[in-house]
Amino acid sequence: MKQLLIWTVLFMASLTSSHAQNIAQNLKGNVTDRVSEKPLVGATVIVGNSKTTTDANGKFYLKNIATGRVTLLVNMVGYKTVTIPEILVTAGKEVVIDVAMEQDINQLNEVTVVSNRSKKGNASNEFAGASSRSFTMEEVTRFAGGRNDPSKLVSSFAGVISNSDSRNDIVVRGNSPTGVLWRLEGVPTASPNHFATPGTTGGPISALNTNALKASDFYTGAFSAEYGNATAAVFDIQLRNGNADKHEKTLQLNAFSGLEAMIEGPLSKKRNGSSYLIGYRYSFVEIGSSLGLNVGTKAIPKYQDWVYNFQFAKGKAGKLNLFGMGGFSNVNFYGKETDTTDFYGRQDQDSKSNNNLMVFGAKHTIDIGKKSYLRTVVSYASTLSEYHQYQYAQPLTYTDSWLTIQTNDRNKTLRFSTYLNTKISPKLSWRSGLVAEHFDLQSKVISRDGQLATAPFNTQRDYNGNSTLLQAYSMLKYKPNNEITLTGGIHGMHYTFNKTQILEPRAGISYQVNATNTLVFNYGLHSQLQPLPVYLYQAIDANGAVNQSNRQLDFTKAHHFVLGYEKRLQKDWRIKAETYYQSLFDVPVEATSSGFSLLNSGADFIFPEKAGLVNKGTGTNKGVELTVERFLSKGFYVLTSASVFQSKYKGSDGVERNTTFNYGYAANLLAGGEWKIGASKRKAFTFDTKLTSIGGRYVTPVNLAASIVANKEILDETRYNTDQLRGYFRLDTKFGIRINSSKRKMSQTFYLDLQNVTNAKNIFLRRYNPEKQRIGEVNQIGFFPDILYRLQF
Repeated sequence: MKQLLIWTVLFMASLTSSHAQNIAQNLKGNVTDRVSEKPLVGATVIVGNSKTTTDANGKFYLKNIATGRVTLLVNMVGYKTVTIPEILVTAGKEVVIDVAMEQDINQLNEVTVVSNRSKKGNASNEFAGASSRSFTMEEVTRFAGGRNDPSKLVSSFAGVISNSDSRNDIVVRGNSPTGVLWRLEGVPTASPNHFATPGTTGGPISALNTNALKASDFYTGAFSAEYGNATAAVFDIQLRNGNADKHEKTLQLNAFSGLEAMIEGPLSKKRNGSSYLIGYRYSFVEIGSSLGLNVGTKAIPKYQDWVYNFQFAKGKAGKLNLFGMGGFSNVNFYGKETDTTDFYGRQDQDSKSNNNLMVFGAKHTIDIGKKSYLRTVVSYASTLSEYHQYQYAQPLTYTDSWLTIQTNDRNKTLRFSTYLNTKISPKLSWRSGLVAEHFDLQSKVISRDGQLATAPFNTQRDYNGNSTLLQAYSMLKYKPNNEITLTGGIHGMHYTFNKTQILEPRAGISYQVNATNTLVFNYGLHSQLQPLPVYLYQAIDANGAVNQSNRQLDFTKAHHFVLGYEKRLQKDWRIKAETYYQSLFDVPVEATSSGFSLLNSGADFIFPEKAGLVNKGTGTNKGVELTVERFLSKGFYVLTSASVFQSKYKGSDGVERNTTFNYGYAANLLAGGEWKIGASKRKAFTFDTKLTSIGGRYVTPVNLAASIVANKEILDETRYNTDQLRGYFRLDTKFGIRINSSKRKMSQTFYLDLQNVTNAKNIFLRRYNPEKQRIGEVNQIGFFPDILYRLQF
């Protein structure tokens, strides 16, 4: 580790010593109506002293923009002026900015000059209300401790918690991570993470390539009728298009995301708007290990992923994109190489995990008249999750072992989404759509008592069949004036697996008191399928019959209420406060009296082994959130978020308890800046820091006596969630250098991210150690230096 730090410092010094001259870059993009997505012709686009207007296709092109930070201003008759500050221009890559303009209700025939306050951070979806915001690729890589992972980025937002250094699961407002919905290019998708297992939404390492992402939306509650099958949050991920005018390349190295190569450019010599983007990443840990480097573990995680997006020129038949992503990952834990403090391995066991994800899709958009468009997305996804565990005989000689657990899950899913969007008038818009997901699933899990090589296997899952989840929605947005926005809609779901169905109303109102103050209120009924491992779990009952009653479980449901206030200060600051209440019901619990609830699961690779569950549990989440944010301006930004909340549940015994995720509070302080250095001011030194403090997680204590007898961990289920672990504290500090070449259009970026600078001993879990026959604590990752180097040309 010391050698890594020394070489890093020397490398940064070599970067800052290079000579630079003035090389400019191009800035281009599209200007569209925010509601109809029709191109706006004749909009004025200004960057510094450069000025142009959009052409017949709504496109603009500004040449020779100086590198550094610039502000883009767009105005047009009848529309609100848009100001986008602090756009980063580098020598290595052209800048593409898509601008969506909102029509001014009060002044349709003149240029509207509104307050110059930036609306940065607002979600791009026109129907978004409270508890929503957008995030950019630059933010993912800028913030300290982010690991180049969108899930780690959003944990900086109020109400969002990610306190595991080994996984990227997120807890939103006290909800289980299973309540999160991932969408890719407008359709639901499986967890986009390496080593992901069925039913989970997180994983150890993200398979999303942040260099391929467009500005995307994130919702933490009471989302619009467009989103279904989620009770906690929504990631609405969009892929960016490749450069349609110029071939460009990106090379990148990061300790977590790996070694990366990306190419993009025009598909046609005619420069007609068609483009390609292809990226590939390979595990840096695996490469380092093969070169003889000490990577800190004998269990080497091996993973690779890819992404592509082909955009074809718009014609009479509309516009078509072909997109896809995928990843392959595997890791082996060998008992004789395992330390007793290892998170997942045991010295008396070998385990092998293999996981694959592939997504292929097509997105088509066609204009229907002057006010409507129809967008259709079709995708095919294939996921594989295999796990094998072997037990060694005692005393340990590592010569005799037998299979104890075998898991094989294969899911092939065909998804279809289509919606019609119509701008009926400047005041009224409407969107209605359908979503269908057809699951073709093969799932089998067998296990047995690990102490006996001759013990019979128990079948926990055995399913080979298919099912379909159908969703439909319709929603309206009405703006009687610039100050008031009303939204309303309904969402419906039907699951053919057990013929469960539901209708969910959604509604919201936004009142802009003046140019700086806005009040919002949103309500929604939300429901979600149970995780597949829960539906399919089976057990032998007292009469010797196979109990598969979990297959009849209904949706888990939740009423969401959100009241919010936002104040924009000066032109770069904002204060945002929200209070919320969530009432969860029809939660799976045991039929017999107990404190078990499915609300406490979802932050691990597996789910509780419980058969005969019924939808009779409840839960409540309530809290207050505060965000004080200074967007990057004049080289400096601040983001402070804090939430105080309570998350409770009731099992079938009717006793109210803390959920596993009732941390009580979470606070983040992020700050950073960048300073131009060098004689020509074409280099920049960056500094970022993040301080996080989170309350402790609630756990069920281990039954030591029963664990010793069973030679494995047995929890004391008479004391559900009675123990609270220590809180989580972490300080990350990040240093960076950005260099623009003096001789060609090429840029370099280097970051050294010092994570957990204080080496805080954050507890990962409390577990039974069968080798020592005692209960011990395992801490999370201590001080860890992460690096990122990016070359664009």
